[in-house]
Amino acid sequence: MKKYILILAGGAGKRFESELPKQFALLNGKPMLMHAFEAFNQVEDAEFVLILNEDWHQHWNNLCQEYAFKIPHRLVVGGLTRFHSVQAGLALVTNPSLIAIHDAVRPLVSAELIQSCFKIAELKSCAVPVIPFTDSIRYVSGPHNKTVAREQYRAVQTPQVFKSNLILQAYRQSWEEKFTDDSSVLESLGYPVILIPGETENIKITSPNDLQMAEIILKNREIKAL
Repeated sequence: MKKYILILAGGAGKRFESELPKQFALLNGKPMLMHAFEAFNQVEDAEFVLILNEDWHQHWNNLCQEYAFKIPHRLVVGGLTRFHSVQAGLALVTNPSLIAIHDAVRPLVSAELIQSCFKIAELKSCAVPVIPFTDSIRYVSGPHNKTVAREQYRAVQTPQVFKSNLILQAYRQSWEEKFTDDSSVLESLGYPVILIPGETENIKITSPNDLQMAEIILKNREIKAL
């Protein structure tokens, strides 16, 4: 079955303390966004779609030349929200296929997790990686708060992989504020969301400290590979 990799890189990176969007920050000597591409590059029969704010298209093209980046991909203009950016990317998809939707700021996703997501999605129509909370968590509502059982909650990651017929149908809906990720869009139509174990190293880079942690993780991987 044909596979699509939609990489979302539309964020402005306001928490990253830089004028340059975080997806372009250097990680181990090259832009973070390129690491995300390379993680998926061994997926067979895959077509890459990069969704990026139009203001940064030329900058990305310049980076591709500077770093001799050769992974073929189609470049799409991002929307006002993550939801609208995904819609723009899905416009290039044809049925039947499997579609992975991944945040560019998760550059450390492993080949093993990617393969698991595709395998489970092909069997069960979708696959969403999650990890348990290790800290205690509290529910806050205005001035009130209370402890909740962390065992009943999971942190959601990407890539999230779906059969095309389901996710295309889901994204024909109008945007709602509750749509924080792709599984929430699918869930709103009444479809079950299939959870699979994610990875603690599949971190989302939102701050300079996260970038430093990613550098450490990559160096540890290089040491283990020796």
